[in-house]
Amino acid sequence: MDTLDAPASPSPRTDESVYGIPAEAHLLKQVVVHTPGEEMELVAPDNREELLFDDILFVGHARKEHQLMCSVFEKIVGRPDTVLQISDLLLETFEREEARHAFVEKLCRSLPEQNLGTVEGELKQFTPSDLRQFALTGKSDLDIRVQPVPNLMFTRDLAAVVHDHIILSHAATVARTRESIIINVILNYHPRFAPHSDKVIELPPGVTFEGGDLLVASPDTVLIGHSERTSFGAVMSIAHELFDRTPVEHVIAVDLPRRRATMHLDTVFTFASPTEVIAFPPLLETHGFGYAVHLRPSDEPGQFVTDMRTNFRDALNTVLDRDLTYIPCGGTDRLHQEREQWTDGANVFAAAPGAILGYERNRRTFDRLQDHGYRVVSAESFLSYYESSPFVPGSEKVAIQLGGTELSRGRGGPRCMTLPLARHSHPTGDNA
Repeated sequence: MDTLDAPASPSPRTDESVYGIPAEAHLLKQVVVHTPGEEMELVAPDNREELLFDDILFVGHARKEHQLMCSVFEKIVGRPDTVLQISDLLLETFEREEARHAFVEKLCRSLPEQNLGTVEGELKQFTPSDLRQFALTGKSDLDIRVQPVPNLMFTRDLAAVVHDHIILSHAATVARTRESIIINVILNYHPRFAPHSDKVIELPPGVTFEGGDLLVASPDTVLIGHSERTSFGAVMSIAHELFDRTPVEHVIAVDLPRRRATMHLDTVFTFASPTEVIAFPPLLETHGFGYAVHLRPSDEPGQFVTDMRTNFRDALNTVLDRDLTYIPCGGTDRLHQEREQWTDGANVFAAAPGAILGYERNRRTFDRLQDHGYRVVSAESFLSYYESSPFVPGSEKVAIQLGGTELSRGRGGPRCMTLPLARHSHPTGDNA
């Protein structure tokens, strides 16, 4: 993806970066989401496959489920700006004329097959509100046909934050190219993010990367899925950037089957706490999905020390300074493991260590969490219980069930729907 030119006069730089992910499962500070809107109403039987959807969502119910998820985040984190909506950020970004022009120019260059260059001038004259509507839905008064971006709901894939840097996606499919442009222009032009443009990592042309394939296992270890959405060239590029610019010392590339059920690493492996993961058991078997490549920086500039492993679990045990407890997605029966992995049983989101959200339908996964000391509770009951008191991170292990009847039909779980920008340096908070 081409780099957008930085704003001519960015806001004064602050000392603290807006980005900061030292590890998965630390107490959340801030997260970017997108509650489904009009763009989701435009998914139809004849275009759903082109838009990467298996089904059509009841958008009204999906919105309520998503808003409930956001309310849980706000309660756990306890700060008013916990949740940032990408549609709001985009509108605020488009208040700047140079941002609107940059977005339109990038769109025309990146999608030549859509022939947008014929209306480039008209698009540049759009108001911020009209351009946002066009960006999200493809709708306008112009005589052109542009598809909506319903996958924007899965904000995880737009980027990935590692320490104080953010890696921008290179969408693997045309259906998601506009999403990559949207996050690019926000991070380069929005007044909240523009002062930190030196922390944005742009990958070279020709590689593909989506954020669901990257997990920060510890301050010095990052896991990256080599999947149908993330190329090995992207893995190598990311490793090079992280070794040069962050405290990361180990990158483990995990080979995944090239199929929809395992499109990203976080569809088969996520952290519930710093020492607990929910995993699809076949990933961890002696002869699991495939190889794991351990990359370390070399004394030679631009080179890596590599170690090929036939088993992902062995590679993790070698690198991490702690033992992990593996909680099986779907329990012990292979059929139920496959059923619940398909419905995102392994795709949970940790808002704090041991405080996770997952879809209620994955009953056997929640049973296993209960066996490991988690109190299982619905999202509604959790919010009711803490209505008049704060949630204290680390005070209990709680697995929160999100109904997700409609959201789950979009083929992505709570982790897929969240792009964390910052977590605390200490698992339960900086003042712990």
